[in-house]
Amino acid sequence: MTTITEVSRALNVSTRMLRYYEQQGLITSARKPDYAYRVYDAENVNRLRIILVLRKLRVPLKAIAAILTDCDAGEAVAILQTRVQEVEGEIRSLTAIRDALTMFVRRISGAAGMAERVALLGDEGLLTAVQALGLSNSTLKEKVIMSEINQAEQEQWRNLNVRFLRLPPMTVAAFHYIGPDPEDHAGDMASRFVQESHLYEAKPDSRMFGFNHPNPSPDRPHYGYEVWLTIPEEMEVPSPGEKKHFPGGLYAAHAIDFGNFHEWAWLAQWVENSPDWEGNGSPEGPENMFGGLEEHLNWVWAAHQDWPENGLPGKIDLLHPIRRREGK
Repeated sequence: MTTITEVSRALNVSTRMLRYYEQQGLITSARKPDYAYRVYDAENVNRLRIILVLRKLRVPLKAIAAILTDCDAGEAVAILQTRVQEVEGEIRSLTAIRDALTMFVRRISGAAGMAERVALLGDEGLLTAVQALGLSNSTLKEKVIMSEINQAEQEQWRNLNVRFLRLPPMTVAAFHYIGPDPEDHAGDMASRFVQESHLYEAKPDSRMFGFNHPNPSPDRPHYGYEVWLTIPEEMEVPSPGEKKHFPGGLYAAHAIDFGNFHEWAWLAQWVENSPDWEGNGSPEGPENMFGGLEEHLNWVWAAHQDWPENGLPGKIDLLHPIRRREGK
């Protein structure tokens, strides 16, 4: 049997993702008598390895759940074949774009100046040829080397649709917990506050933010999570909550479906490689995710409704603090 911390470190997956996979019925854990932490047997560790590989291949969680739980071999093949067809379509589209760009490069490589370059690019015959460009018959390799998969995963930051978000100064009710399952504990405290204070009725535009505090580390047995709920300035915050004032700031924002927290790495890469922007982390550094925030959309409404089963799909904005690079 392997503990949740050991699995998290061995497979480089957060404990939050492990809990989420459990909630979706993809894996199960157990608790040993007189032992505080969840453990996984060999079968569930192997299922988790399969899940992580399929996620890197961008197979949706619903499809993974069907493959691992309630479908026969024929249905599993059909699900994966659908994904193969989607990828082949992406390859054909990208090949067409590459061929069009190559055509433009060849056409203007000898252009003497701007006027000639514009004339060559605007040639009706060339534009018609691009519009009618055929799609390549390239096919995928039957066996994809895992190093290539990992490389593709690392390049996902290039495809992010990043927004720029200015958060205003806000008064917040803060709930903090350090220990096992800190997101759950901090979230439970915040949920009770929403219901007991009738926050949604007093402030229907209330927002929920969360962040690791402190971050997971090999040097400590537990990490923490802090939840912020925006509140009216005059609202009281009883213990264990605390009233705080957030100064606001500028953020690079990227929306994810709940559970896809690995995309934090993509957003960080986007900021690192941006020619115009750079990270603007807090002085606490890694102790609070360098000032990064996770805004759980529609969370206050859902807590006010006592978490309806037919609630809205879980969506989260990942918010990375940024500032303009010098000279930009």
